[in-house]
Amino acid sequence: MALPADITTGTWTLDNSHSEIGFTVRHAGISKVRGQFTDAAATLELAEDVADSKIQATINTASFDSGDANRDGHVKGEDFFDVEKFPEISFVSNGLVAKGNSYELNGDLTIKGVTRPVTLETEFNGVAVDPFGNTRAGVSAETTISRKDFGLTWNAVLETGGVLVSDKVAINLELAFIAPAA
Repeated sequence: MALPADITTGTWTLDNSHSEIGFTVRHAGISKVRGQFTDAAATLELAEDVADSKIQATINTASFDSGDANRDGHVKGEDFFDVEKFPEISFVSNGLVAKGNSYELNGDLTIKGVTRPVTLETEFNGVAVDPFGNTRAGVSAETTISRKDFGLTWNAVLETGGVLVSDKVAINLELAFIAPAA
């Protein structure tokens, strides 16, 4: 699949300040907790044939933010991310498949030293030039992972028989990339 004429090949960089790396997890079986990682870096190596493009990303685990300092401290600790020992989450793509107006982005996700294949349902949101002359591209992506697959197994049993934190974690990405300088 060829690139549209108005898109530049080369290395695009993540605009962290205009991107969101979000998650949603069910809490106590009755509500959902949302949050995000606020510090990440990524490059998109955009090839002439989009299927040959590659993405590499790293997320600073200490940037985890769910809006509650106590919960954030627990999640950053040894029970979950253990940010002192595992300061980064990484993703390296290994395939991109067109599916009509969307894409499946395949790659390896590493959390807490464990690497597993994931598929991100991805949507290209278009290209725009900002008032400062930067060409930007927007991408939305989502997937659901099992946190246990990555060694994130801490939990607490509830009186009702359920658990405090669900195994399934929805990952939602809203990403802005900046084109390489001309």
